[in-house]
Amino acid sequence: MSFKSLNHILGALENQPGWQGLQEFRRLQECWSGVVPSAAMSHTRPVSISRGVLWVATSSSAWAQTLSFQRHSMLKKLNAQLPSPLVDIRFSTAQWQNNSRQGNSFDSDRESLLCLEHPSHVVDAGFLPTASNTPAAKDPYLAFQNWAEAVQRRSQLLPLCPQCQCPTPVGELQRWDVCALCAAKQKH
Repeated sequence: MSFKSLNHILGALENQPGWQGLQEFRRLQECWSGVVPSAAMSHTRPVSISRGVLWVATSSSAWAQTLSFQRHSMLKKLNAQLPSPLVDIRFSTAQWQNNSRQGNSFDSDRESLLCLEHPSHVVDAGFLPTASNTPAAKDPYLAFQNWAEAVQRRSQLLPLCPQCQCPTPVGELQRWDVCALCAAKQKH
């Protein structure tokens, strides 16, 4: 057995996809106060980055609407300071109450990053899209094949809906006792 230095282990961890996203999100949090108008600072909180879109929780819908009009100038300022550019910024009151706890723990940052509030959310690193320079990204057939394999891997780990026997995210079963499709059918 060979022993590796702590720096080597930490370096390997930091290169994992989840950690890179966390570092990017922390960098965004550091420069957030220089981007958002000072009056809105206490009414906003960056929540997550998903597919290049920054999701920001606001204390009220009025702040969400006001800031959405300023999002293009805020996006320009953020992209000048971030290593990977953002595509858009979305403001919502949806996670304001849920994320009111402040802290620097890894768990709270990780939850913010992953947006775990939605019942259909499934965490699976094997389902992440491939980089744009890989052969799978350039060949549509190969990209579809990789996607289908990732969906199959993910589905094998999910519990089954008691009604239709389809793989179902745990959050949907906890919320509705069935998958979202069966829950929608029951309402009509």
